[in-house]
Amino acid sequence: MAYETEDHETQYCFPAINSSCIKTKRSTYEYIIMYVFFSLLSVWTVFLNLLVIISISHFKKLHTPTNMLILSLAVADLLIGLIVMPLEAIRLIEMCWYFGDTICRLFLIFLELFLSTSLSNLVLIAVDRYVAVCLPLLYPQKITMTRTIIIICVSWFCSSVYAISIVITTSQRKYTCYGECTIMTTFALIIIDLFLSFLLPCIVIITLYLRIFYVAHQQVKVINSLMRSGKHLTEGSVRRKSESKAALTLGIIVTVYLFCWIPYYSLTLTPITRMISVIAYFMLWMLYINSGLNPLIYAIFYPWFRTSVKHILNLSKIFKTA
Repeated sequence: MAYETEDHETQYCFPAINSSCIKTKRSTYEYIIMYVFFSLLSVWTVFLNLLVIISISHFKKLHTPTNMLILSLAVADLLIGLIVMPLEAIRLIEMCWYFGDTICRLFLIFLELFLSTSLSNLVLIAVDRYVAVCLPLLYPQKITMTRTIIIICVSWFCSSVYAISIVITTSQRKYTCYGECTIMTTFALIIIDLFLSFLLPCIVIITLYLRIFYVAHQQVKVINSLMRSGKHLTEGSVRRKSESKAALTLGIIVTVYLFCWIPYYSLTLTPITRMISVIAYFMLWMLYINSGLNPLIYAIFYPWFRTSVKHILNLSKIFKTA
């Protein structure tokens, strides 16, 4: 896609069009290194999240409400690696958009959809863990597979409506040059998106997890005191300890997620300069890289994921009944 010109000449994304955007000059080695790096990152994200999806889908023992939410999160992360990362990498490396206005709008819709869905899934996971840890007696009645699947579908639908609304609202604004694909938004829309897509969900997540960690800490203290006194643990006590550990693991996922999101949204309120634009690209890719980190967290903290991955990689076992 690179246009060969003399070093002193300006490169354009579309040389035949007067209003074309200016193309970034890079050496051949820079192109190769960047394309290889982003390709490997995309493949890594797709592969790991595909393992999560196959694990939960194939093994019936993993068909729980919590794992359905993790499955939904993995689907959103996989689609980021499969669709968003390759197109975003080309846009970053070339600093040009070669795929036309229609694909640009679809790309922006998918980008908003997958990121919004990921965050909504984390909110649902926080609610699920809150009920499991803080209201354990109500959990089997309130959190069922059917209700969880319905809520997941509603979440994807609402995220789709929101993404389409954002892109349609901003797509009427003119680009500064031909070969550009960005959301030309206003400060008012930035504030609205900041509140709906980040601040409100984060407040809910943090509030729920603070309550979860407090209750889980109290439960673990009681269980440990019972163990030290030599008393027999009931099935409910063992389950509550397991739920507390699961809440801690998912809390780590949320913490990593917020660590990747907070810097980017803080930059959306910063006046754009060339230096800030470079930093913004880095922060944006932190959001994408987060999609490849979640499966690593599962692998470190979830024995069921490690076991299922071994069965998946051993093709003689994956086709057996779970």
